Amino acid sequence: MNTASELRQAPTLSVMPEVVDNVAVAKLYGEPLFALPQDLYIPPDALQVFLEAFEGPLDLLLYLIRKQNFNILDIPMAGLTRQYLSYIEEIRANNLELAAEYLLMAAMLIEIKSRMLLPAKRVADGEEAEDPRAELVRRLQEYEQMKLAAQQLNTLPVMGRDFIKAQVFVEQSLQPRFPDVSSHDLRAAWADIVRRANLIQHHKISREELSVREHMSIVLRRLQGQRFVEFADLFDIEKGRPVLVVTFIAMLELAKESLIELTQATAFAPIYVRLSFTSIS
Repeated sequence: MNTASELRQAPTLSVMPEVVDNVAVAKLYGEPLFALPQDLYIPPDALQVFLEAFEGPLDLLLYLIRKQNFNILDIPMAGLTRQYLSYIEEIRANNLELAAEYLLMAAMLIEIKSRMLLPAKRVADGEEAEDPRAELVRRLQEYEQMKLAAQQLNTLPVMGRDFIKAQVFVEQSLQPRFPDVSSHDLRAAWADIVRRANLIQHHKISREELSVREHMSIVLRRLQGQRFVEFADLFDIEKGRPVLVVTFIAMLELAKESLIELTQATAFAPIYVRLSFTSIS
């Protein structure tokens, strides 16, 4: 006699059905299921999840029409209404808020079916009576076109879903690069120098020959051994406007020959002058 522990350790034998030639309707834990169980429990919200898969009443109607291979231009209203109401009847007791818009479409289907049972209205000679299904057919065709267009758009690649925008950072040089000084900022700085020079007036009239090359050497000597020198500090305002003009021209020549560099930390910040690396080497 087997003990209780031996019975617990013994493997459970899978019982196969006697009829094995039939097609299994489902698989349960890897085993074929040839008949649905009679005590199968269906949660109350199961049909709610199914109906929420449709986008609305027109989507459900289009699904029923395509499933039964109905001609959308000649819809059998009796069969379509019967199938549609069977879906609505299942959810009406569980989720009335979800079924409200579906019930509105059901009322429209019943109205169309009732109008088709009535005698056709008399029309003028040579004209056909209006089909009660015409408005419904038009709405279904428009909805199907929009649905197909949405599906085609969904197949297009979308950034973030199908691909990611590549971002590559290439470090050009380890030497920090300052932003270039704009001509507007340079002109504004020169205008400020001229304005300050106008505040000092000289009445001594003399003729003086000024050399641009000489002032180029003066600017280079003032920058020698300095990391940065402010643009305004390179001008000697007390010597008058001619010297300022020659000094400014000398700085432009030095910048043109890449002997000095004009830098600016940020926009609208003070302009600084320094010797270029080529002149240092």
